[in-house]
Amino acid sequence: MRMLLKRLFLYPSISCFCVLLAACGPKLVPPGIVYCSEGNPESFNPQLITSGTTLDATSQQIYNGLVDYDINLGQIEPSLATDWQISDDELTYTFQLRRAVNFHHTTKFTPTRHFNADDVLFSFNRVIDPSHPFHHISKTGYPFFQSIGFDKQIESIEKLSDHEVAFHLKHKDASFLANLASGFSVILSAEYADTLSQRNEQEKIDREPVGTGPFQLVKYVKNDYIRYHRNEGYWGHLPTAELLVFDITPKSTSRLAKLITGDCSVSALPKAGELSVVFEHEELEVDSLPGFNVAFWAFNTHKAPFNDVRVRKALAHAVDRDNILRAVYLKTAVKATGMLPPMSWAYSQNQSLIDYNPEKARQLLHEAGVENLTMDIWAMPVARIYNPNAHKTAELIQADLADIGVKVNIVSYDWSVFNQKLSKRSYDSVLIGWNADNSDPDNFFTPILSCASVLSNSNRSRWCNPKFDDILFKARSITSKKERKALYQEAEALFAQELPMLPFAHATRLILKKKSVKNSQLTPFGGISFNADQDGDMMNTEGEIR
Repeated sequence: MRMLLKRLFLYPSISCFCVLLAACGPKLVPPGIVYCSEGNPESFNPQLITSGTTLDATSQQIYNGLVDYDINLGQIEPSLATDWQISDDELTYTFQLRRAVNFHHTTKFTPTRHFNADDVLFSFNRVIDPSHPFHHISKTGYPFFQSIGFDKQIESIEKLSDHEVAFHLKHKDASFLANLASGFSVILSAEYADTLSQRNEQEKIDREPVGTGPFQLVKYVKNDYIRYHRNEGYWGHLPTAELLVFDITPKSTSRLAKLITGDCSVSALPKAGELSVVFEHEELEVDSLPGFNVAFWAFNTHKAPFNDVRVRKALAHAVDRDNILRAVYLKTAVKATGMLPPMSWAYSQNQSLIDYNPEKARQLLHEAGVENLTMDIWAMPVARIYNPNAHKTAELIQADLADIGVKVNIVSYDWSVFNQKLSKRSYDSVLIGWNADNSDPDNFFTPILSCASVLSNSNRSRWCNPKFDDILFKARSITSKKERKALYQEAEALFAQELPMLPFAHATRLILKKKSVKNSQLTPFGGISFNADQDGDMMNTEGEIR
């Protein structure tokens, strides 16, 4: 328990380290959760990133959005908005806002008012309006919103009263509410922004966050830990845990060891091969559910010879995806037949996707006039739900491509460097993936395959096809699921024809935890919640000293 005690002692209300060590009772340390996370957040504002690591550390802990997604009912539910109406022409969404919602009190900011419409306008106008005083404070842009063309979707956001706002759209969009329910659509404090402006410290809005969520950030030490304190003024159901600590532990084996020794109570992203170890410990268990995700091998279609569809298909034909599922995922994923996972209501098995055929691969390379090809595969240095071991996947692809005479160099960097270099777009190909932000099928296409997503750097293939964009636009402009499904299958067919990336797996979402952890609130989307619901406690550890 040494590491658990180290983390809990960092909690500022615990006055005396020595008294704690000498205490004979097991409950002097306040109830707390220690979560072994896989990496550092890139920001404390999820509007600025698309990283799952950052979403885990921010969106469900620090913030709320206007609406949320109920995974049990499969529908949008109220959050900071208590109700909403959609106009007959489906171009105006009017939201009634929750009253008496507190923003976090910090050592540097004391709110003088509750959440209101000004905060909604600030949070979204910052994203869509280049002339907004906080728009360019972000050095990374707003990649999720840019990838879905959010600024082109919104005509205006109108304050009707302190507790009512209206979003006026330029065109119908069936995915609008689902996008507002994503972990990126969080509400910031306009009053906090004004305070920072007066101090000329605007950039702190993303580093020293103020939200309305169940926890508030207390301290962050890079490569070590993030410490949160329970928001005692939280408008919703108050978390059981007074303290939440993210113990930053990049290696999966180290996370598992900390879980076994009690240094962590919940652990992220286990490798499939580690699950048998968990089953040997009666106090541990695995939480799992099918995920809204896809792992893929993206080709940089702006670089020769990967701008030739014959080369892309040749490389795809050479890869034994069944072998990848056996060796990397074991029984924790299903084979991808397109971009959409089987859980999606728009899913239909795509029979035309590339099969394993090395002879066909050689033939296509010959037709394209490509010989003695040497290429790089960039492999993520960190585990992700959709790809728990990118380096091993890259090694398997490397061996497959050697059989058709293609030499592969596997490239990897530290995660922050990896992301920076990806944004420079110099890679040949990259093993990466996507974890959906909501249940709408559009989320598997527009944020990562549209022309707009090329500009936002979330389209790793850099493939832009106006016909494909037109199909997506039509699918968003209607509400009939039957018609939308047909359009998304048309998009899948065009994707398979052009093959800018090779999807290979939809992975099960997994976390490891102590059995004493209740209501871990895994969702099939990104982010993890450590709040309790109305029916039970999230955690009951009481910081016990053993």
